[in-house]
Amino acid sequence: MELALLIDIGSTYTKVTAIDLETVELKGTAQAATTVAEDVNIGINKAIEELRAMGVEPTEAKHKLACSSAAGGLKMIAVGLVPELTSEAAKRAALGAGAKVGHVFCYELTDDELDQVTKYSPDIILLAGGTDGGNKDVIIHNAKKLAELKVDAPIIVAGNKTAASAVEKVLRAASKEVYVAENVMPKLECLNIEPAKKIIREVFLNRIIYAKGLAKVSEYVDSPIIPTPSAVMKAAELLAKGSNNEAGLGDVMVVDIGGATTDVDSAATGEPTKQGVTLRGLEEPFVKRTVEGDLGMRYSALALVEEVGIKNILKNYLPPNIEEKMLVEYVEKISKNTDYVPCDDIEKEIDAGIAKAATDLAVKRHVGRIETVYSPFGAAYVQHGKDLTQLNYLIGTGGILIYGENPKEILKHGLYDSSQPDILAPENPKILLDEKYLLSSIGLLSEIVPDKALRLAKQYLKEI
Repeated sequence: MELALLIDIGSTYTKVTAIDLETVELKGTAQAATTVAEDVNIGINKAIEELRAMGVEPTEAKHKLACSSAAGGLKMIAVGLVPELTSEAAKRAALGAGAKVGHVFCYELTDDELDQVTKYSPDIILLAGGTDGGNKDVIIHNAKKLAELKVDAPIIVAGNKTAASAVEKVLRAASKEVYVAENVMPKLECLNIEPAKKIIREVFLNRIIYAKGLAKVSEYVDSPIIPTPSAVMKAAELLAKGSNNEAGLGDVMVVDIGGATTDVDSAATGEPTKQGVTLRGLEEPFVKRTVEGDLGMRYSALALVEEVGIKNILKNYLPPNIEEKMLVEYVEKISKNTDYVPCDDIEKEIDAGIAKAATDLAVKRHVGRIETVYSPFGAAYVQHGKDLTQLNYLIGTGGILIYGENPKEILKHGLYDSSQPDILAPENPKILLDEKYLLSSIGLLSEIVPDKALRLAKQYLKEI
């Protein structure tokens, strides 16, 4: 037996999965509470002991790989020049590296914004701004402002190349830890985020994981620990593109409904599928990730209700027997007790309704949309973002989907709505459920045995 041991250190739970790579078979999976406040190895060892009780001996593993989102994952802020351009490019670079982006700032940083940065206490700051040869003043101003910060966070400079040396000099003079990458937008509306993503991951490995007590884990596993969102993105890309010897599924989207956020990953070109539509705005990466920090099942449930609206939730996501008072009381309860599990049919209905609202809004924010513009020559149709109407597969993961009673009904709220034809959500995809919590493991395995990782996904992702 060629055993692979995959460790996913989450912010709440640590999951350990054992895969027999000879037969491409799941041998066992176990979880324990993440113990980041003490030592993450305590939680890992508890999960490993559960595996042993199932008859799996982890010490026999030939491959040991890990990902982590412990202590809230990789917290970043992104700073750019124009909101729709360099600020957005910086945000995409951070999200594409598996980070959680707490704030995105544009133009010249103010003192109030610096206070927000200090309160957020990011792990990394990504400083962009200006195309190559373009505006230099703003990025240099922002470097001087960041030099004043008391926050001990590495700063990655990925803006106008003609200002990069001046920016680096300002930050190093303030004893900041600085890394310089290629510009995330060297030309107008031209993305170049891979160099910045690579440095973000290197900083995550070399600095962040040790700060969170994961040094022992990095010595135990065979390859560098990566952020869990990066592992899920790798899984989505593998599922879409396939490997050398195994065909992919075509365009896919992953909806991950969590306690604090709802994350959406798509692996698709997103080119226009309708005649007469032209693309406008920033080019979209093949693998795109969005994180909605106000759309979670527990930590951000109050923010979700505020964003969607109580009456809208009652009307569109809940059955008629649920009254406003029931919804309000339940949301207050789960916000105070984030580990709460619904204990009766009413609470289960409300939980499912919250998940439907989170899915609906998160997918709407992720996909592209069509805008009608008028000129002296008549109406024209412009697409911003990805057209995912012809998507092949929609994959759901997260506790409410895996342990809930009707995950398909929740995920259907992420589909195309004919009453909103401008929103380019999937029209008729096959819907799969990650019922064994394997997506991060598939992403980890894709780096060493992509053919088998893909076969594992095809075997265990369940159509619903």
